[in-house]
Amino acid sequence: MTDLLFERVAIIGIGLIGSSLARAIRAHGLARFVVAGDASADAIATTQALGFVDHATTDLAEAVENVDLVVISHDHYDHLDYPTIRQLRKSSVPIVTSLGVGARLERWGIDAERVTELDWWETYRLGGTELEVTAAASQHFSGRGLKDRNSTLWSSMIIRTAHHNVFFSGDTGLTTEYRLIAERFGPFDLVMLEVGAFHPAWGDIHLGPEHAIEAYQLLGGVLGAGAFLPVHWGTFNLALHAWDEPAEVLYELGPKRNIPLLMPRLGEPVEPRHEFALVPWWRGVDDVTTERTGADAAATTKSPVSMPWPLD
Repeated sequence: MTDLLFERVAIIGIGLIGSSLARAIRAHGLARFVVAGDASADAIATTQALGFVDHATTDLAEAVENVDLVVISHDHYDHLDYPTIRQLRKSSVPIVTSLGVGARLERWGIDAERVTELDWWETYRLGGTELEVTAAASQHFSGRGLKDRNSTLWSSMIIRTAHHNVFFSGDTGLTTEYRLIAERFGPFDLVMLEVGAFHPAWGDIHLGPEHAIEAYQLLGGVLGAGAFLPVHWGTFNLALHAWDEPAEVLYELGPKRNIPLLMPRLGEPVEPRHEFALVPWWRGVDDVTTERTGADAAATTKSPVSMPWPLD
């Protein structure tokens, strides 16, 4: 077990690849830790997707009864899902989140003593373990309505044990703060960066695949960072591009720039520290061709120059 990235870690709720990694870790018997990054009740409450039990259930409390910690990056709907949080009331798992988000959790029925809020550069340590979570800079925004914009904090998260180190971007645009994060907390064994949905007009708040590569390089690049696991894509339809465009762009650019991409099939066991074959499995999803036709082609080639910011 010492060769595994974490001995008691499962990561879910961060897009298609998140569920894949959760199953991969479950194959090693490690379902213990949750990062709620791109989460919905359907995505999280179906425990076959999480890999915690061998039968499907809609009772999230049952699914997370053996989980040690939940981490929530910010309060947007695709990261902080009301039905999911209401289900978490039935469990006792502690929750770590960004400054101000705890008030929402308490209003939704989560006991205050279960919630730890972090400002940037603050650290939480899980009792009885070596596992630490540090909130770090992120370039995004927050809010769930017209009158609460930026009333709570948004964060990236660094997850560390004595032997391993993981970076999770949350939602973010490209920021030079990543260089500071690398200096203070790197090197990282695994870097999880959001890659979609994206649009050039959203560059200040969402990375997209090309900016994600730049962010990876700021976080240490090939010499100072481990595998790059793209997350936050293929889930919610928030942009005009094809659902798999972020994956295709990375599949094309990653090898050219010597980026060690980790893009496993759904449910495929992987160990991020080991070599992993890069296969475009998404091309076979729903038995559709990867050739852009119809609406997908129009969306890819005729995207407007300017678009309003998304709600997430």
